[in-house]
Amino acid sequence: MQYGDQRWPQVADQAEKVVVLPLGSLEQHGHHLPLLTDSIICSEIVRRAEARLGDVALFLPLVWVGASEHHTRFPGTVTVSHATYTSMLDDIMESVIRSGFRRVLLLNAHGGNALPGQSALYRVQMRHRDERDLWLVFATWFELAAPQIRAVPGLEQDHVTHACELETSMTLFLRPELVDLEAARGAIVPFESAFYAPDSRRASRVTLARPMEHITTTGGYGHPELATAEKGEALFDAVVNEVVACVREVAGWETITPQ
Repeated sequence: MQYGDQRWPQVADQAEKVVVLPLGSLEQHGHHLPLLTDSIICSEIVRRAEARLGDVALFLPLVWVGASEHHTRFPGTVTVSHATYTSMLDDIMESVIRSGFRRVLLLNAHGGNALPGQSALYRVQMRHRDERDLWLVFATWFELAAPQIRAVPGLEQDHVTHACELETSMTLFLRPELVDLEAARGAIVPFESAFYAPDSRRASRVTLARPMEHITTTGGYGHPELATAEKGEALFDAVVNEVVACVREVAGWETITPQ
């Protein structure tokens, strides 16, 4: 169900529902993918999840702008600052809480949104620390469904990076006319480290605050040239199953009371 389709007198009777806020971005995605890649993928995950969840959840409109300052040396990127993004999500959550809702899930599709998004979540929760029935959740789809993604057959990569085999496959499945597969290539700047892994074959054990132009010459990671629409369809199936399961569980969480 769409939050924006409700009339205000209806809202007061739906406080038990989970309110889902989808978070996307508008930023460069290599030579081969559209700027709205994260938003396109998130919108499809939401569309499929909404169809299966029925009246369990209300879905807010997707926030298409993200915290993408690290991408701005590549033309086309539109961003807001971390401080602005944090404040925006804070205000949105407070608006929903004031309307009586007690469960809010931020469904994220862009890695750069995680830090300010989680900061907003923490800030709002601490402001409402005495409200034990309030549940605020931040979930990035490719972390939420990481085990399921690893189980998808035929993938060279086992996790999402940026403009990679996985994101390219999902966009190829949805909007093939927007993908230039002939231009698809990752171009990671080589770096030898036991802890930091800019390539797509293994995950880093540390976090670095590096702008994208320090890491890749094309704006893309990984092996997008290996993408297929079939892989994309399988990825959507796997991810949506976990998103639906997560929302259903959050809907059933009960107030935590001290013993």
